[in-house]
Amino acid sequence: MAVSAVGVIFSNIHDENIPELSRHRTMASIPFGGRYRLIDFALSNMVNSGITTVGLVTKYNYQSLIDHLGSGKDWDLARKDGGIILLPPYSDETDAPYSNRLEALKGITGFLNRRKEDYVVISDCDGVARMDIADIIRYHEEKRADITMVTHRERDINSNYFIALSPDETGRVRDLQINPIGSGDVNLYVNVMVVSREFLLNIIKDAIAHGLSSFGRDILAKNVDTLRIYDYDFDGYYAGVKSLKSYFKHNMELLNKGIRDELFGARDIYTKVRDSAPTKYFTGAEVKDSLISDGCIIEGRVENCILFRGVKVGKGSVIKNSVIMQDTVIGSGVHLDCVITDKNVVIRDRRHLSGCEELPYFISKGRMI
Repeated sequence: MAVSAVGVIFSNIHDENIPELSRHRTMASIPFGGRYRLIDFALSNMVNSGITTVGLVTKYNYQSLIDHLGSGKDWDLARKDGGIILLPPYSDETDAPYSNRLEALKGITGFLNRRKEDYVVISDCDGVARMDIADIIRYHEEKRADITMVTHRERDINSNYFIALSPDETGRVRDLQINPIGSGDVNLYVNVMVVSREFLLNIIKDAIAHGLSSFGRDILAKNVDTLRIYDYDFDGYYAGVKSLKSYFKHNMELLNKGIRDELFGARDIYTKVRDSAPTKYFTGAEVKDSLISDGCIIEGRVENCILFRGVKVGKGSVIKNSVIMQDTVIGSGVHLDCVITDKNVVIRDRRHLSGCEELPYFISKGRMI
């Protein structure tokens, strides 16, 4: 069922979480799970709920993101009215790119003013989940909320910035803390929010008038008693990509069939379609408990791995517990364990590289070893 909402996706907000992978791209375009990018999950959640206009807030390093999205046809967003709209990284007050979320929102008020939808769904690209946005909007309407923030129950939070909510029995947020110390189990805000479009424009206008600089601290935390902020408890699978360690962990979780079924089951997660040849397995190749994308050539042994498109594994090589990105070439007699390669890496014959789950061995884009 279509909803009266416009989407806003922030592509760069959490780049500092994984500097190794965001050096040449935005957080939104980081590859994940063999064939996807992180933005695919936020974008697909919106499209599956009938949102047909999505504003994409960029800042820098977004060439690969634009290449991935193209016209938006793979998400049914190649439209004359709406579709994917690239929004500038500048505010109306300065020629410099935005430095925080509030400045970015100030810069897109023109876009929001031109829209006619009732609600704005704001999402970042640091989480992997399949959410029913239409259900969140229904909850928002039932509670007559000013702002609805989606949370997931978490314990071990490895992030340099996070928001924890404390709702009452009705779901209304009574306390909102930023980076609480010794938090234990918390309702972690997963950077997905529903807010009335007119209400959002009003709080942005008020923030400009009062010289406010932080959306989290100056608008949410300081007004938790006066604003009707509600907590939407998302109890499905959620993977927060907060570091290289968590990126590795959540990719490996996709080898669990139950998690794959939950994430990719009832509703599609869309991505850019490529017409690659099927993977070719040579005599002597052995593959166990792995996700292999199309276009790969495998002559060696692959176990407990995620292989993206176009990966080549040479004869006699043994690749274990690793995430190997697109068009990586692995020579003969290579041994890899707990390794992440970025795109277009070349690993020459007889190299032995090993990391661990806590600190995977990372090879940056285009490197030859």
